[in-house]
Amino acid sequence: MGTTNAAPSAEFDLRLVRYFTVVAEQQHFGRAAVLLHVTQPTLSRQIRTLEQRVGARLLDRDRQGTRLTPAGAAFLPHARQLLAVAATAAAAASAAAVPSRVTVGHTRGLIITPAVRQLRHDHPEAEVHTQHLELAEVRTALFGHRVDAVVTRLPFATDGLRVTVLHHEPRVLLVAGDHRLAGRESVTLDDIATEPMPRLPNAEWDSFWRVDPRPDGTSAPDGPLVGHLEDSFDLIASGRAVAIVPAGLRADSARPDLTSIPLHGVEPCQVVLATRVGDTANLVAAFRRSAQTLLVGEGY
Repeated sequence: MGTTNAAPSAEFDLRLVRYFTVVAEQQHFGRAAVLLHVTQPTLSRQIRTLEQRVGARLLDRDRQGTRLTPAGAAFLPHARQLLAVAATAAAAASAAAVPSRVTVGHTRGLIITPAVRQLRHDHPEAEVHTQHLELAEVRTALFGHRVDAVVTRLPFATDGLRVTVLHHEPRVLLVAGDHRLAGRESVTLDDIATEPMPRLPNAEWDSFWRVDPRPDGTSAPDGPLVGHLEDSFDLIASGRAVAIVPAGLRADSARPDLTSIPLHGVEPCQVVLATRVGDTANLVAAFRRSAQTLLVGEGY
């Protein structure tokens, strides 16, 4: 369906716009609802309300997932721009009203303590908070002002964000402790050409973490669909799959039934600091300086 019955309205509730962008990025109402902390029926109603105000159907939903309609694809970049402008305005007001508070997020396996400690030392009057995030939450946490900065890993959508590369982190192969490759000094993609690999819901993550397609143009072998890399650990430990993960995830140190092997011939991932474009808060800038000085190498 190309249109709805209601006439278009120029008045947009930014909350509805944010709901739409999360569904568009996740391509799944269920996953989007979890990230947004709402129920699926509530999310569906909110999307219908937005479509009525826009005057066009934005999303098509079926058993395979959720896809953008042509109208939705046209609306998405403008929706992101609306959220970015609103975030910039909110950040400016927040910086002026509460200049001594900042919240720094981080995703799994990334340690931010040295930079946070330095920030607290340099700004003893400030309230400096930290918060663990899942990778899928990075954008919503930043634009929702739950956090002001996030140390995380690419890839993810970076429009509306200022991204500073801190360092490069090797990718390694994670296998069961009794896997045929366990104990090898290193492996290449040729060694796992036929090994099933868990699929990820986000197309960009799936392509990067499974190296799909492979350099020779072949597809990576499919494995079960998981929500996050960490959800694959039981699959790997049982010998049903292998996975490419960031070296800093340190899964093998937390699980004795797993072991990691250096993976050669694959580009590393990038560890980055992400903040909102236009955020001029002094504490955000101060944390960026600390991060660029102290969070710059493996094993920090």
